[in-house]
Amino acid sequence: MPVSLSIKNAPDHIVEGLRQRAIRNHRSLQGELMAIIEAAVDGTGRLAASEVLAQVRSLGIGGPYESTAIIRADRDRP
Repeated sequence: MPVSLSIKNAPDHIVEGLRQRAIRNHRSLQGELMAIIEAAVDGTGRLAASEVLAQVRSLGIGGPYESTAIIRADRDRP
């Protein structure tokens, strides 16, 4: 028999993060929470490629051309 769960006093930034994640995955907030719980229980908590890409972009990490410039600058330092 299904059981209802609730999370009390969730911080606003956590809720907003979950909403954004649900939007990226084309799910409702409840659907996203269920997917997270299922992944945690099943041990399949690996990120999808789209989630990794979204996280990389949110951190402002550029492509390989930027890493080459950083390494070159580091090597050129006295």
